[in-house]
Amino acid sequence: MRIACWQASTHPSDVAGALARLRVRAREAAAAGARLLVTPEMALSGYNIGSGTVRELAEPEDGPMCGAVARIAAEAGIAIAHGWPELAGERVYNSVRLVDADGTRLAAYRKTHLFGEIDRSSFSAGETGVVQAVLDGLTVGLIICYDVEFSELVRAHALRGTELLVVPTALMAPWQFIAETVVPARAYESQLFIAYTNWTGREHDLEYCGLTRVVGPDGRVAAIDAGTRDGLLVSEVDLSLIAEVRAETTYLADLRPELY
Repeated sequence: MRIACWQASTHPSDVAGALARLRVRAREAAAAGARLLVTPEMALSGYNIGSGTVRELAEPEDGPMCGAVARIAAEAGIAIAHGWPELAGERVYNSVRLVDADGTRLAAYRKTHLFGEIDRSSFSAGETGVVQAVLDGLTVGLIICYDVEFSELVRAHALRGTELLVVPTALMAPWQFIAETVVPARAYESQLFIAYTNWTGREHDLEYCGLTRVVGPDGRVAAIDAGTRDGLLVSEVDLSLIAEVRAETTYLADLRPELY
């Protein structure tokens, strides 16, 4: 499967603008042959926007934001993974939703590992670790940003059959090594593809470092990373590589969970 990751420039709290830009990128990704478009963390609202603005913009999954993305996906004929502030009762979650190329909901995930005060002041933690969906025969898993830094969660995905782990993120300087070192290590040790998709530019006091990349189960970047520019990164996800890597390096077969 060919996938596209949109490394987007920041436009805090501009939901209408985010949807307009997403419509353009979805068409571009579809024209490039991609079957899935992955966007950054909290792609529709911005991430570092303050707890008050987060609550003001938060919507339930059946709200206008998710409905607009479903229509964009159907218009462009491409599946989309997008983040938004999800309102559920009195709680707000940092969530990502996956819709199919006809706009049908496939899955939604709430960030389980909250990063510092920036997350804890705005969001409740999700309680479901492994969320998956099947897209064009590919088992896709969803996590968000800081979640990927917990090897246990990524390994749980691998053991449950995830082949492509979608990771919308808001990685800021000076933590570039997360994209450059940790993400490839996660892909290699759990032997799956990771689509790590970041913002670029400044959002209030945060400077995002870009470095969007698709990493293969061999730990190698499957496409040249996006540097710090706004744009699409298009990459192939070849399932045969997963089988080859798992046959050569038998981490999952040799795992002894009873010892841990």
